[in-house]
Amino acid sequence: MADIKLFKISGKVEQLPSGNVTLERDLQIVIENNMQEFFGVTFLASEFSTNNGGRMDSIGIDENNCPVIFEYKRSQNENVINQGLFYLDWLLMHKDSFKVLVIEVLGLDKANEIDWSMPRVICIAGDFNKYDECAINQMDKNISLIRYKKFGDDLLMFEQLNQVMVKRSQSNLGVEVPVRKNSKEHITYASARHVKGFSGNYSDAGEQKKELYNDIKDYILSLGDDISETELKLYVAFKKIKNFICAQVYASQIILTLKLDPLTIQFEGEIARDVSNKGHWGTGDVELIIKSKQDFEKVKSMIDRAYLEN
Repeated sequence: MADIKLFKISGKVEQLPSGNVTLERDLQIVIENNMQEFFGVTFLASEFSTNNGGRMDSIGIDENNCPVIFEYKRSQNENVINQGLFYLDWLLMHKDSFKVLVIEVLGLDKANEIDWSMPRVICIAGDFNKYDECAINQMDKNISLIRYKKFGDDLLMFEQLNQVMVKRSQSNLGVEVPVRKNSKEHITYASARHVKGFSGNYSDAGEQKKELYNDIKDYILSLGDDISETELKLYVAFKKIKNFICAQVYASQIILTLKLDPLTIQFEGEIARDVSNKGHWGTGDVELIIKSKQDFEKVKSMIDRAYLEN
């Protein structure tokens, strides 16, 4: 794998030394204290104990309200991928334990938003070998391999090594899901059997809208090889390490929510609107309503910005 070098260019050019591949406890603490900023995940607990004698290194809930397990590789011989899969299976069989944890830390309202369609494992290490990456590519699991490097005393880099394109489990269609998220109003819920969700809406869309969505999807994915596509119950999330665009497909239109500052957008016409104080699915404060290829051409620059600025 290619090495990454970092140079200080003010004054005399100087290469900053990178940290070794042993993950220290101090780095785990830094990640837990800044999990939202690094990964879009709200930290819940460290060394979370299971009833079979195991302990998850860190656990949280992400911006899509899905559970996230963090496992850190502290030595070359440690197999964090297998550990992560083991804890993921345990978590899926003990959903009540996770819900209780969310209630204790974030409250009942947040616990009622938990989305079990795409739980995730994030494995963090100084490096992974080619066998790790090959094994992940053969699995239909939502696992991210994150390589880290420390440069000097105060610079930390994260690099996602694999693309994650896993479709949601069909076994979760009977759970309750939020009908509409709103930052200022109470969230209402309905049985998922009565909410079509992304896959149902996509199936009902006509061929023209499906073609339009696929053109949009292909364009987003072409922006970089660091983009992952994750289908959730209600929308598809395009992310690097964190979401930058979420998409919904309907018979009459495609809706994208972008992580952009609404104050930097000139809202003209009916294509774009500020939804920072309005209920909506997905993450982001700018909503795009795309009904035609002409609309799509008009918003490409905003899609580019969402990718570059996140």
